[in-house]
Amino acid sequence: MNQKISRMLFAIFGCLLFASLARAADQYPVAYERNVAVKMRDGVTLRADIYRPTADGKFPVLLQRTPYNKDNGAGFGLKAAAHGFVVIFEDVRGRYASEGQWYTFKNEPNDGYDSVEWAAALPYSDGKVGMFGGSYVGATQMLAAIAHPPHLAGICPVVTASNYHSNWVYQGGAFEQWFDQSWTSGLAQNTFDREVANNTNALQGMSTLPLSSYPLFNLDKNSDAASIAALAPYYLDWLAHPSYDDYWKAISIEEHFGDINVPALHVAAWYDLFLGGSLRNYEGIKAHGATEQARRGQRLLVIVGGHAGNGPKIGDVDFGDASKFDEDEITLHWYEFLFKGAQNEFASGKLVKIFVMGANQWREEDDWPLARAHSTKYFLHSGGKANSLSGNGSLSITASASREPSDQYVYDPPNPAPTVGGPLCCDWEHLGPGPRDQRAVEARDDVLVYSTSPMSEDTELTGPVALELYAKSSAVDTDFTAKLVDVWPNGFAQNLTEGIVRARYRDSQETPSLITPGQIYKFDVDVWATSNVFKKGHTLRLEISSSNFPRFDRNLNTGRNRYLKASEDINSEQPLRSATNVIYHDAEHPSALILPVVSAR
Repeated sequence: MNQKISRMLFAIFGCLLFASLARAADQYPVAYERNVAVKMRDGVTLRADIYRPTADGKFPVLLQRTPYNKDNGAGFGLKAAAHGFVVIFEDVRGRYASEGQWYTFKNEPNDGYDSVEWAAALPYSDGKVGMFGGSYVGATQMLAAIAHPPHLAGICPVVTASNYHSNWVYQGGAFEQWFDQSWTSGLAQNTFDREVANNTNALQGMSTLPLSSYPLFNLDKNSDAASIAALAPYYLDWLAHPSYDDYWKAISIEEHFGDINVPALHVAAWYDLFLGGSLRNYEGIKAHGATEQARRGQRLLVIVGGHAGNGPKIGDVDFGDASKFDEDEITLHWYEFLFKGAQNEFASGKLVKIFVMGANQWREEDDWPLARAHSTKYFLHSGGKANSLSGNGSLSITASASREPSDQYVYDPPNPAPTVGGPLCCDWEHLGPGPRDQRAVEARDDVLVYSTSPMSEDTELTGPVALELYAKSSAVDTDFTAKLVDVWPNGFAQNLTEGIVRARYRDSQETPSLITPGQIYKFDVDVWATSNVFKKGHTLRLEISSSNFPRFDRNLNTGRNRYLKASEDINSEQPLRSATNVIYHDAEHPSALILPVVSAR
């Protein structure tokens, strides 16, 4: 069918169907306009679809700027328009119907500003514009907000980041390989022949070194058609900027919290790869927003799943019907409260609502982190052999003895500890996200396992999780990983949250510094956050290793830039080295897991 005719039929059918449904519900009938031109300040034309009430008067605008095809917005667009909103879905620069060159993040502040002001000036707009959506669509909101367009009156960023270096492309200095490569491959589908790209399996090529040679579509890496430089130049730039430098600072939300002057509903999610950033966005704007009104206007909702899936069953765990999350409904309620004064759940006065795992129920809170959560140290112990599930590692709130023996293991990059579940995106078919049984990983000798005794009563952890780790390595650079696990009475080991630190970035994400082999250092591992009730009889467990692959790239233990220079790094002698890593937990080196213990109300 001719593409132009197909689009016309889509528009007519959509308008007739949903206008009819709207009238049946005694709501507004809806008009639909497709591919409306939106001119940017540099002359590039973006394209947008508009859904609006066909009625006299002016209405608030809800705008989504997306790289994932605006045509997917019909369901929410027609529903929200029937409720009295003008709804606009716009393809961002260089994607689908919009002109220009696609490059992640850098155009979103100016294009977001221009799009908001264009939307506010439409003849049926009342001048108030709110933005909504998740993941990169959350980034388009945050980046527009730091440019503070005058008519932006609210945002609703769902599962998105606060810093595109440290909680998008990297974490703890390690490259988020699975996400970065699978997401980049997916984005390239709109740039390259989609029939080829649709056959992508992100696992194929995941072991390719250097990382700059990753085959986007699993084709010959020398193929011009699959050239990363042509299809995804930003990916190579990410690799060229492993440290937090000016490339990243220019687009970091954390550097610009003080520029944001609008209320926001932040939706974070347990098991989501942007959990850390979503929580920081809420905390950062609430503390540093441009105005008192903006600071007081922050709200936080923490669901379960996000990029890992929408419940009730996520991974291997069923969180119950209560865990289900309707993003469209929440978005609509937020803007009915914000723009129309609706007395709904957002008028309660509570700033935070979280889903508590284990108990599998919702709870409202005054703020995040919870003031009543007690930061409690669980110290690492062993008889010198915490290796694997069959080792003698333990955790307790009792500090370490003066001469407790250390634990050690050999980390071998060609044989890394595998990723099993966790906060993953974007190829579920080949690597499933969410809570998964960790016992196969815990069977490895290069994984140290520390466990408490079974809980004598229900014990809740809600808040940030961190690990203070005293360690040394035989290498000049290596990684240390941490994973918090809830072990059920039947042995099922449910991962909750995890973190990593690259040794060279132990003190600063801006200025890397190699370690001296054999010297003991203190490493602070950000294990993000959780909310989970460890039921009576359950066990709290910590896993420590030096790899979590392919979620994070393998540290080759050489201290060299293994990203870009294949001729220098990969083909040189001994490009990968094993590292013997030693974990200390004696009185002088009290390694401890720091947990937010919440007492019963």
